[in-house]
Amino acid sequence: MVDIFDEVDEDLRADKARDLVKRYGGMVAAVALVIVLAAAAWQGWRWWQARQDLAAAAQYIVAQSAADARAPDAQSLLEQVGRTAPSGYQVLARLRLAASRADAGDLAGAVAIWDRLAADSSVDPLLRDLATMEAMLRQSDTGDPATLQARLKPLAAPDNPWHAMALEQLALLDLRQGHADAARTTLRLLSQDTTAPNGVRNRAGGLLARLGS
Repeated sequence: MVDIFDEVDEDLRADKARDLVKRYGGMVAAVALVIVLAAAAWQGWRWWQARQDLAAAAQYIVAQSAADARAPDAQSLLEQVGRTAPSGYQVLARLRLAASRADAGDLAGAVAIWDRLAADSSVDPLLRDLATMEAMLRQSDTGDPATLQARLKPLAAPDNPWHAMALEQLALLDLRQGHADAARTTLRLLSQDTTAPNGVRNRAGGLLARLGS
């Protein structure tokens, strides 16, 4: 009797399974197909993205090499990368383009590029601060001291990666304005800053010695 009931129970389960397959089999197959297609699309997109990144990297290297060699077409190559490459390479190309223009004597054009990068919230904060730092360095001898100081002070915060270079420029601006005591104070802090690059610390110590400290 137990075997008969077991067989009946198994038959009932089989009938229910067949009913479920008839009712939901198409839906399950469709979901499975969507999953397979989505996975294939994801893999295809990653392959395409990798190809794009490789092409952009090669294009950027060519443009940077042309800029290093002061080639006539360097700026046009950098502009093209800055327009068409993925966002990371666009930023690098624009930074290099600004430096190239400054080297060629177009400081105003270079500063305009750096300022746009510094104000672009989509750019990585490290690179935005680098753009500001580059613009301040290039204008350290000719720019308005108050304007330069206002833009450098946020970069001089201890947790900012560019703080040592920003402090050095702030000290130089104080010297430019005849504020020797303020410059000495900044240079002493900088010369004792173990997180600052050795070159920056050495320059701070050298300036202190020349100032008689």
